[in-house]
Amino acid sequence: MKKSLSIYTLLFAFLAFSFNTHASFPVKKNKEVVEVIKDNKVEKKEVTSYAAAYSGKSQTTALLLSIFLGGLGVDRFYLGYTLLGVLKLITLGGFGIWYIIDLVMIITGDLQPKNGSYSKTL
Repeated sequence: MKKSLSIYTLLFAFLAFSFNTHASFPVKKNKEVVEVIKDNKVEKKEVTSYAAAYSGKSQTTALLLSIFLGGLGVDRFYLGYTLLGVLKLITLGGFGIWYIIDLVMIITGDLQPKNGSYSKTL
């Protein structure tokens, strides 16, 4: 009883600290100066644009984690899918089926990080 209570306490603490929220979508802010011709006058204006940022996650790392620790859900934790990682951990990789599906999806590039795309691909 005491051992299972400590396991659940550790699991709860892990989940509580893993849900740190950041900006809803990672973006890169770009500023550039543009010359605009208006009424035969050249004006300089600063234009700000936003582009989607990469997540900083490597597809190779995700693949290696999936191969060696995918049954424990570590690949899902790495890619930012915490709840699915916990579910995969509890079911031991969906009894092996989910493990194989995730492995194939990472190899083909269909399973992307939660906050963008891979910064390094295979």
